[in-house]
Amino acid sequence: MQVQPSEFAPAPGALVVDVTRAHLPRIGEFRGVAGPYWMLRPARGGAEWEVLPEHTREATSRERLWARNARENARSRGEVV
Repeated sequence: MQVQPSEFAPAPGALVVDVTRAHLPRIGEFRGVAGPYWMLRPARGGAEWEVLPEHTREATSRERLWARNARENARSRGEVV
């Protein structure tokens, strides 16, 4: 039996790291599953992007703190509601 990626998807809102760009990993908020892809949105808001589940990892506590801080800074500038 082949396991579908959605069976192991994180909870909506969980922070994960897209490692496809090793020199500059992107931290994103998990939004859902679209076919074989996971949909992520930048922590500070913006357009969603697709990534294969095997190209992600769980965000570290330091990365989660950075993402929370980035979101609050964007909110203070009026970029995120």
